[in-house]
Amino acid sequence: MTVHFIGAGPGAPDLITVRGLNLIRRAPVILYAGSLVPLEVVAEAPEDALVVDTAPLDLDAIMALMQAAEARGEDVARVHSGDPSLYGAIAEQIRRLDALGIAWTITPGVPAFAAAAAALGKELTLPGVAQSVVLTRTAVRASAMPEGETLEAFARTGATLAIHLAVNNLTEVRRRLEPIIGADAPVIVIYRASWPDQQIVRGTLATIRERVKAARITRTALVLIGKVLEADGYADSRLYAPDHTHVLRPKRG
Repeated sequence: MTVHFIGAGPGAPDLITVRGLNLIRRAPVILYAGSLVPLEVVAEAPEDALVVDTAPLDLDAIMALMQAAEARGEDVARVHSGDPSLYGAIAEQIRRLDALGIAWTITPGVPAFAAAAAALGKELTLPGVAQSVVLTRTAVRASAMPEGETLEAFARTGATLAIHLAVNNLTEVRRRLEPIIGADAPVIVIYRASWPDQQIVRGTLATIRERVKAARITRTALVLIGKVLEADGYADSRLYAPDHTHVLRPKRG
């Protein structure tokens, strides 16, 4: 018996990986995070499968379902949103599974920031503009951020910021970032990237909160901040430059 942690992707059912879908198709037990994973993602579960929305359950209750499946010798598809390596809360589940001697695997998924960039038609790293993406969050009711992992520190690098769990904390985001990157820094909020009701709200540090409020977005949104969102006239990368040679493109002549 094995517990398979599966990244369901950002929401669109056809953005799950082939491996993840195949695991769901043959798992007798499906535990999915229904607050972020649409039911359509697990619609291809076997007809007789036990399918449980874990949104209202605590960790003990989820582990009890896994232990019950283990006693029956049944594999479990544990379906998380996005990619489980980012804010997936799988580490605490794995720690308990290890203590119980229950086998597990991880299948990656399309993360929300990648779906957001696709929806925008943007590359988050551009030559001479930004070559790094910081995936971070703000702390309101969630666990405190470790010392040193501050928005201010990340902003000073010039990297593109992809901020999770921050759509209700935009006043604080502005207060902390404005002295560093300015009130006119471009900001885009993407609500439920890849879902049918996806919304995109564009603005600046100075304007984004009111625009998000007008759009009535209060959850399930990613905040992107950085120069790449409005960059123009940037240089081409060296990757495809005629004089850029490498083992697969040797120097001519």
